[in-house]
Amino acid sequence: MLYELNNRSIMLEPLLNSKNKENILFFLTANNDGYPREIAKFYGSDISPIQNQLEKLEYGNVITSKLVGRTRVYSFNPRYPFLKELKTILQKAIDFLPNDKKKRLLLVRKRPRRKGKPL
Repeated sequence: MLYELNNRSIMLEPLLNSKNKENILFFLTANNDGYPREIAKFYGSDISPIQNQLEKLEYGNVITSKLVGRTRVYSFNPRYPFLKELKTILQKAIDFLPNDKKKRLLLVRKRPRRKGKPL
C-alpha cells in the first residue's frame, strides 16, 4: 500500500535506504537502460548522488554498464539471481504510483523527433 507522509510517497525507500536508488531502479524498469545525466535530469536531481548509487548497484551486480561512445549506459544485469523477483516488486511499486507520475515515467522518448513533424 502507498502511504503519504509530509506529501512524500513512501514505497521502497525504507528498504533501499535511498530515494535516488529507488528512482534509478524505477527508471531502469520503465526504460530498460539509462545514463546518469538522463536519470538525474528526469528526476531533477544532482548527478553526483545518482552516480554514487549507480556505482553501488553495479558493485552489487544488480546492474551492469557498458560504454556507448563516451557515455556509460546502465541496465539490469541479466545474471543477477533475483532479477525476476526484483522486477516484479518494482513493477508492482510503479503500479501504485499516482497516475501522473506513472504516465511521466512510462512516456520517456529516446529517439529524436523527425524534422518537420508537428507536435
